[in-house]
Amino acid sequence: MLIDDAWPTEHTSPYDPRWVRGRGVRPVDVLGQLVTIAAVLLGGLATHFTNHRMERQRTQYTMLTRWDERKLDAYAEYVDRVRTSIYASVALYEVRHGMRVEEKTEQELALVLADTVVHRGRAFERVMLLAEDGVVGAAHELGDAVHAIDWRARGLTDGTLEEWRALHRTVFQAINKFHEAARNDLGVRGAFQAEEHSARGLVLPPARPQSGD
Repeated sequence: MLIDDAWPTEHTSPYDPRWVRGRGVRPVDVLGQLVTIAAVLLGGLATHFTNHRMERQRTQYTMLTRWDERKLDAYAEYVDRVRTSIYASVALYEVRHGMRVEEKTEQELALVLADTVVHRGRAFERVMLLAEDGVVGAAHELGDAVHAIDWRARGLTDGTLEEWRALHRTVFQAINKFHEAARNDLGVRGAFQAEEHSARGLVLPPARPQSGD
């Protein structure tokens, strides 16, 4: 049986130059095909890596946005609960000192205040779970300030009307500090004039007239 020199034997590699020449294919052509295949594979890997990286960045951005939304809700709820508690404290304080007439009794107003304190505590826990250190520190300061108002409204601490008003100035300054810390955490741009806001929205009774006026 004749053996075709153009076909490799069991002792001949298909990449043997003699066989390649016999088949009419030059070694340079084979090398070019290998380079092309390698380029295709590298291109595919590069595309896969780029797509994976973009998808990962997209997922991270989505998660960050979702957490920022939850933070915003938690921060807003906490300030709302603080203000609700302050309003309840003012109502109780003014009824206790004869500055206001309410349909509810002093005891009923005390129960309302106690309920706002419970909700405020729950809102504070959400802040603790989501916030960074700066916001948590501001929340603690705000909590201390509003506690002082609660205690004064209930009669657990004593003080003058001017001291009562000073407690409110302190708590609203603490609210502004909390706002500023929250804005920084959320990346909100723009200046925040805290000092201008501190004197606004104070729920305070007017100063008592001097005797003989």
